[in-house]
Amino acid sequence: MSRELFTSWPDYQMAIDRVLALARQRISIYDEDLGLLHLETPERIAALKAALSAVRSDCLRIALRNTGPLQQRQPLLRGLLTDYSHNSAAQQTPEQLGHLRDSMILVDDAHGLIRFDRDQPRCKLLIDEIDEVTPYRRRFEEIWAEGGIPVSATTLGL
Repeated sequence: MSRELFTSWPDYQMAIDRVLALARQRISIYDEDLGLLHLETPERIAALKAALSAVRSDCLRIALRNTGPLQQRQPLLRGLLTDYSHNSAAQQTPEQLGHLRDSMILVDDAHGLIRFDRDQPRCKLLIDEIDEVTPYRRRFEEIWAEGGIPVSATTLGL
């Protein structure tokens, strides 16, 4: 069990890699637009793919306040959502949640990376901290239950 506080962007990036490496069953992400998570790297796509390949349902859920960057500039992640559409989903949160400023990556109900403000790198990394991750998991479930606009992993066109 460990808790670490980080205050710089390089430390935040390192913490993303650490928490994603722990994923075995479930990854829940709530973020502004995934821009600062840099999920388009081969290593991070591989970590997501490893978790998605191991389980059959409800493995990856991504709730975003702005889905434009995902739809326009993240082909690797969109491809992953297409290939694993049976156990992954992404949605844009409704406007009434637009005031929320935090970001979180929750892994297997035991690990999490919580960034306190979307414009700041200050965050905490929780590893094997089930009790401390539980309120964030509940909060993510509430955000997800608010609904929103599902993100299509494929691009329609003529």
